Amino acid sequence: MENVLRFLKEADVYYLATVEGDQPRVRPFGTVNLYEGKLYIQTGKIKPVSKQLMTNPKAEICAFKDGKWLRIACELIEDDSLEARKSMLDAYQNLRAMYDENDGNTQVFYMKNAVATFSSFTEEPVVIKF
Repeated sequence: MENVLRFLKEADVYYLATVEGDQPRVRPFGTVNLYEGKLYIQTGKIKPVSKQLMTNPKAEICAFKDGKWLRIACELIEDDSLEARKSMLDAYQNLRAMYDENDGNTQVFYMKNAVATFSSFTEEPVVIKF
């Protein structure tokens, strides 16, 4: 899981895919945080991605850097604890201009049943489950 965290942080931007009805939705994200042994992402409850994940927690994440890419198939499960939201915002101080752990909007999700696959054109895929 540490390799997954490092790759996502070094890539800086990853793409999160969710489903809305029968339509896939993909958008750029940049937050990833390790909290209590789980990888978390962050969004706002007012965004469509929040509603999509609350309806169907299955998601995929994809990031690319240095000729390698990472795909993560997982369920994203909301953690409504103040501590989890604070940990994320403490890790991303720049988000504090828009979010606060007590604002009723900040939302964090952790990856559950995750299967991460590191790939490239020159190496065999490496699969990590967490």
